[in-house]
Amino acid sequence: MAKYIVNPIYLRMKESERGSIYQSIVALGMRSRQINDQIKNEFQLRAKDYISNLEESEDAQKELFEISKDFDEIPKPNFIAMKELMEEKMRFELPETKTEEFPSL
Repeated sequence: MAKYIVNPIYLRMKESERGSIYQSIVALGMRSRQINDQIKNEFQLRAKDYISNLEESEDAQKELFEISKDFDEIPKPNFIAMKELMEEKMRFELPETKTEEFPSL
């Protein structure tokens, strides 16, 4: 598995250009969940033929093991999302909030 070293100072400098680091953390969490769902769906799609035959066939067990090894080599979704943010492949915008004016009493 590849190592990703996150330099907090570099991250802080990068985020100070854009705004709040906390907004970026929320966006990273949302993107991480999207990536995790994509990986999970891909695994289920590749493994669905072998799961039904898992108890009957030893070849299905071996094939499922090989598929799971392939997915073990994928970096964690958090690191993928961070890399996308640092390479400016990920954009996020906050919705504009309306301030309602209340009539004076």
